[in-house]
Amino acid sequence: MINSKSALGAAGAAMLLVLGANAAAAQDVTLKLHQFLPAQSAVPSQILDVWADKVEADSDGRIKIDRFPSMQLGGTPSELVDQAIDGVADIVWTVVGYTPGRFPSTEVFELPFFVADPKAASYAYWKMYEDGMQDEFKGLHMLGTWVHGPGLFHTTDPVDAPTDLQGMKIRGGSRLVNEMLAAVGATPVGMPVPAVSVSLSKGVIDGATLPWEVTSSLKVAELVGNHTDFEGNGLYTLTFILAMNQASYDGLPDDLQAVIDANSGLDFSIRAAEVNLAADAPSKQIAIDLGNAFHTIDQATVETVWMPLVAPIYDNWVADMDSKGYDGQAMIDRARALMADYSAAQ
Repeated sequence: MINSKSALGAAGAAMLLVLGANAAAAQDVTLKLHQFLPAQSAVPSQILDVWADKVEADSDGRIKIDRFPSMQLGGTPSELVDQAIDGVADIVWTVVGYTPGRFPSTEVFELPFFVADPKAASYAYWKMYEDGMQDEFKGLHMLGTWVHGPGLFHTTDPVDAPTDLQGMKIRGGSRLVNEMLAAVGATPVGMPVPAVSVSLSKGVIDGATLPWEVTSSLKVAELVGNHTDFEGNGLYTLTFILAMNQASYDGLPDDLQAVIDANSGLDFSIRAAEVNLAADAPSKQIAIDLGNAFHTIDQATVETVWMPLVAPIYDNWVADMDSKGYDGQAMIDRARALMADYSAAQ
């Protein structure tokens, strides 16, 4: 006669083996997402966390994404790309310009007074990434490419004309932004975003070029009294990437790769730019509430005063790209055409 307790025990053991086998087959994975901003900043809280939560939900919990803000895995913002390539992190979000000259094709979107609509630029950025930038990002599986809202001056003293920038030390976030600052008379000081607050408070810099959205987490409005923006195309934009270690992506089973793919790419890039842009208004309101001064340069003045100063940057960039085997003017023309296509379709 079979002992019922033994039978139940055997059945339970068999069930545990089946469950264990199913769990192993599920290939649950944990991915590390590393970036340089505080967790409460707009990009981490409104873009990266939303993306990660969606991936986790769509994978039925089989993908877990651990988030490490403020460089908690170590290193500096300029090292994030290599951290993704080397596998220190599985996913990184970063400013491409923090590694100057390494990804030259992306700089087309950083040319001064080039971008009117960050969504259109992000559409063009992804299209151009697919068409010809992939070789620059070997070792990475690209998840998103986008730009922020219009960059502007945030300064201790007013800026209404290029002559006002004479003698001012202004933070720039990329090679081309620093060239633009020098062209309009400022002394460029290259530094990543996390260093801005301390540098302003200690007088290391007299101002910074930033989009509105990041100023709230950096307390910029509390540290400067003046903000200068421009009608028409923005003063500048920086290019972002959300990128994954290629081996980490390749190691996922097909269905989990499909989850990543469904939440990445062109549509995600455009949405990310839209969220970035929407985050400008609340940060600007902080400066309004503080009673800070606002200076807007009209379109006619941009064209007659500012553009002639920065126009050589275009020629120099084209020549530099041509020397590296690219067709710089063709890239400018392609980016403009794609941005126009997007705008026309809206």
